[in-house]
Amino acid sequence: MDKLKTYVRSVPDFPKKGINFYDITTLLDNPTGFEEALSEMERYIRGKKADRIVGIEARGFIFGAALADRLKLPFVPARKPGKLPYRTVSASYDLEYGTDSIEIHTDGVKRGDKVVVVDDLIATGGTLAAVCKLVEKLGGEVVGISAVIGLPFLPYDHKLAGYDTQILITYDSE
Repeated sequence: MDKLKTYVRSVPDFPKKGINFYDITTLLDNPTGFEEALSEMERYIRGKKADRIVGIEARGFIFGAALADRLKLPFVPARKPGKLPYRTVSASYDLEYGTDSIEIHTDGVKRGDKVVVVDDLIATGGTLAAVCKLVEKLGGEVVGISAVIGLPFLPYDHKLAGYDTQILITYDSE
């Protein structure tokens, strides 16, 4: 999967000085690269026998919705506060450069659902851990996490301990 790195653009000092942003828009611009990423993620999710996919705003929507369509599964958006029109549950989390909150609809996950959470990138793991807690609060079981990029130099392992995680490519330093 390291070939996928050739499709990802690195943008230094974004969103602020000292942060190196890994931009997947160049991966999306390459149909071959996008297909490779989706196919690998699809294999993983199929093996988890998931009932639904939760995708994290905003780039996780791209991968999550495409995968839900391929697998004929429901797609559940996890969004910033105030963006979902129905009743929600919410959780706060730390980012590598601040704090934020995330919400899902209260009827987005049913008791007993096996859920795979999808995002484009795992940095500190805070967003994913918060979404996993929301899934569990609604009675779902997180059977996997799938992401295109992982940044293991930002120790996400301890926040995601106990969750099976698929990462297609990693970057070992900023």
